[in-house]
Amino acid sequence: MQHTTIEAALAKAASVNVTMLIQVGCDLAGSRWAAQAAKAHPAVHATVALHPNEAPRLVLGDGDGWSRQRRGPGGPAALDEQLTQIATLAARPEVVGVGETGLDYFRTGPEGVAIQQESFRRHIAIAKQCGKALVIHDRDAHEDVLRILAEEGAPERVIFHCYSGDVAMAKVCVDRGYFMSFAGPVTFKANDELRAALRVAPQDLVLVETDAPFLTPAPYRGRPNAPYLIPLTVRSMAQTRGEDLAELCAALDANTRRAFGVN
Repeated sequence: MQHTTIEAALAKAASVNVTMLIQVGCDLAGSRWAAQAAKAHPAVHATVALHPNEAPRLVLGDGDGWSRQRRGPGGPAALDEQLTQIATLAARPEVVGVGETGLDYFRTGPEGVAIQQESFRRHIAIAKQCGKALVIHDRDAHEDVLRILAEEGAPERVIFHCYSGDVAMAKVCVDRGYFMSFAGPVTFKANDELRAALRVAPQDLVLVETDAPFLTPAPYRGRPNAPYLIPLTVRSMAQTRGEDLAELCAALDANTRRAFGVN
């Protein structure tokens, strides 16, 4: 994959009027990098967390985490240590959210579920302690994610990153005031159910994202994704919702600032 500098990525994004970016952390090293990038670039804000697949890797040493590193089992102490460091990062002013956290049952077997759920609960506590948004990764785990949020008491601002639920789940999110962030899959021809969920979401709870370099919107599906491609997803969303494009753009900007607490 061709690499680019932060400055080049920001300039290319700005050329299509994408002027604010959220760099998401998925492990400790990535979270540190996100915070550093946000501190160095006013257009960038950071979120920090251990991706759901990282927690079983740290405890069990199963190699199935986000960072794909195989190592011996670290045990619960390894998870505790890294969560402590995530909490320290989350308190920094350039960090606007705690995430991606949540649950991912696609890659983690039954032996890792309890560890994932414990890590998710700990991230919820960090978000509330720091007063930051909670950014949720939810893959094949809708019911458990919603249950744990209810059990722990959700932070004031909750964002379902790369929303993948159905209409019924979208209605729960609406009732609870959770933001739903849509990415490239909403442009894919087969995803009628996802578009139906998008139509259910009120305008003030809708966000957009890339999940770069993944989930590139049509017609460039399969190529590396990047922030400059956001307009393709937004145009598709406006068409799906039957809304004026400029109105939706203004709402997405306002929603993003409100969700992450940025000016």
